[in-house]
Amino acid sequence: MALDQYYLLGTSGLRVSRLALGTMNFGTGGYHAAYGKTLDESRPIFRRYLDDGGNFVDTADFYTAGESETIVGRLVAEAKARDRVVLTTKFTNSVAPGDPNAGGNGRKHMIRALEDSLHRLGTDYVDLFLLHTWDRLTPVDEVLRTFDDLVRAGKVRYAGLSDVPSWYAAQAQTLARTQSLTPMINLQLPYSLVERQLEVEHLPMAQTLGYGITAWSPLGGGFLSGKYRHDAARGLAGDGRLSTPGGSGLPLTERDWRLLEPLESVANQLGVTMAQVAVNWVATQPGISSAIVGASSADQLGSTMAALDFELPAELRKILDEASAVAPESVYRMFTPGYQSQLVNAGVKVGDEPDGYRAVVRNWLPQNA
Repeated sequence: MALDQYYLLGTSGLRVSRLALGTMNFGTGGYHAAYGKTLDESRPIFRRYLDDGGNFVDTADFYTAGESETIVGRLVAEAKARDRVVLTTKFTNSVAPGDPNAGGNGRKHMIRALEDSLHRLGTDYVDLFLLHTWDRLTPVDEVLRTFDDLVRAGKVRYAGLSDVPSWYAAQAQTLARTQSLTPMINLQLPYSLVERQLEVEHLPMAQTLGYGITAWSPLGGGFLSGKYRHDAARGLAGDGRLSTPGGSGLPLTERDWRLLEPLESVANQLGVTMAQVAVNWVATQPGISSAIVGASSADQLGSTMAALDFELPAELRKILDEASAVAPESVYRMFTPGYQSQLVNAGVKVGDEPDGYRAVVRNWLPQNA
């Protein structure tokens, strides 16, 4: 599975690499400054990604206080790769403290944010524009109509969402389809062996309604890289940002620590690193269009991209699946196959399908639905 094999993003004609380049650490300002890279430090990372066939680049106006977009724009221009690169940026977070309309998902901020991003990126359009985070306030139809206007104006090619409830994403896509507005093609969410919650609702919703999921933090904030071990006295031992206060915000449990042992065992059996196994698992999961990976150096990125150079055998995937499985909670228990088999179907086996049968999922709604 080379990086120069491309896959359609959602129900669109946009082809993207199975690994996207995350540029949250491009730049030395703002919230992500502690791990930031200068333009000169970012350049070999970016060029390595392009040279290996990658075409899906992810940034946001919030990353390093806008420096990430500026650096990405410079690097794209230097490489003369604007037409080749699928350039993605995001909006929501406030960029002007004290201004109530300089953040959120309202029309005023969406348009301002895009114009500012285009200026920093040095381009007149972005390929994919994402709502970064649900703001709990803006009506979804306001977001959709603004997306539609920006697409019609030629400033955005495709629209999508990031970090929203599944019901919100379902509502957005349904309204877009029924009202003939620009559909959403991408849903960006955290997904890894230590964070599989999106499988409960987001994943089946996305597969049904035509979203292609891009998974961020496939290494669980670096936890699955193999750098860390559980220290009874300190709680965490290793070299990396998880070891620093506020390093990732990921709550680590005993179940998470137990997961490292089978992950290391699978990696050893395949002769690869724990990080490569973790990324491979995410990138090859059903419904996942691409996994977003970052790097502190070109060599580290090269090692990560090698995660697509091997196949994860079914028996080893099963070990990881079982070790990382999280039991559904509350109402979600009602939807599990075991519950339905025993109570809904009275223990009678149902759903037998003839040989060659393949279920068809409708990913669109007719005009008059």
